Amino acid sequence: MFKNHVDLIGFLGSDPEQRQLENGSQLTSFSLATKTSWKNDSGSYDSRTEWHRIVVWGKLAQFAASLTKGAHIEVEGELRHRTYQKQIQAGKKAVAVDVTAAEIHASAIRKLDRNGSSASSGEDLSEEAPE
Repeated sequence: MFKNHVDLIGFLGSDPEQRQLENGSQLTSFSLATKTSWKNDSGSYDSRTEWHRIVVWGKLAQFAASLTKGAHIEVEGELRHRTYQKQIQAGKKAVAVDVTAAEIHASAIRKLDRNGSSASSGEDLSEEAPE
C-alpha cells in the first residue's frame, strides 16, 4: 500500500499568482505558512514557521485565485518534487545548477475563519490535479 497525502492548515503569505497555460489550463500558486510551537528546557515556548509552495489546477485554481494574503485555509493534496536547471553567475562564468523544488499539489482547499470553523462555499472544490 502507498499513500502520498498532505493536510496543512495555515495562512497565505502573499496574494496567489494565477496563470493560464498555452493549453488553456489554469494554474494558481501561493505560499502557505504553518507554525509549530513547543516548550523548551527552560520552560518558555519556541516556535518555527515553515513555508510551503502550493500549486492548484483547474476549477479549484479559480477559487484559490480569489484568496488574499493572510487568509486562514486548510489545504489537502500530495507532495511532489520537480527538478529544473537554473543559470547562476560564478565570477565571469555562468554555471547551470540543478534545483529541486518541493510543492504541494492541492486537491481540496477550505477557507477557515479566525476561530477555526469552516466557511461553507456550497460546492465541492475537490479536484484531481493533472499529471
